[in-house]
Amino acid sequence: MGDRYDERFASLAASGLDIHGEASFCAALVPAGARILDAGCGTGRVAIRLAELGCSCTGVDVDPSMLARAKAVSGEVTWILGDLANLPAALADQGATAPAGRAGPFDLVVAAGNVIPLLAEGTEAHVLRLLAGVLRPGGLLVAGFGLDGAHLPLPEAPFGLAEYDRWCAGASLTLERRFATWDGAPDRPEDGYAVSVHRRD
Repeated sequence: MGDRYDERFASLAASGLDIHGEASFCAALVPAGARILDAGCGTGRVAIRLAELGCSCTGVDVDPSMLARAKAVSGEVTWILGDLANLPAALADQGATAPAGRAGPFDLVVAAGNVIPLLAEGTEAHVLRLLAGVLRPGGLLVAGFGLDGAHLPLPEAPFGLAEYDRWCAGASLTLERRFATWDGAPDRPEDGYAVSVHRRD
């Protein structure tokens, strides 16, 4: 799976598409050196670019083939094999060996690539509480995901933005901004994708 994922983005990059929109978006929200957690990091595309932009990054993913690819590309990011539904344990296991600050608390958590809709059904609110829990007070959760079958690897969206916002509110996260794309296009009701920025209370 890791190979196929990387090949897809290599093809997109070769076509001239900017494949670093998520990283550029997140880097603009925090100062240089900020501590960032890439939740569901896959092969590390976002975390690696954020590290290149001067952030201190940790990536967590449950798929060992994805992490193997990430580790082969960058030693600047702390890579953790773990389930987001058990995030505190994954970070605690890594804490003794991670460079200072990379086990949290984090200034920003990013969940790109439809991570939230692809969580096991019924775990979404729990995972959002865990993600909020590793943020410093005032830290940001940034999540981008599809809202319909055309923007998801699923036949239909498992939930809508109103439900997502309720889960975030239950995790002491307040919506600050919402966009239609990672390059900051204004959010519109008819858009099939949303990038949401929530701040921890």
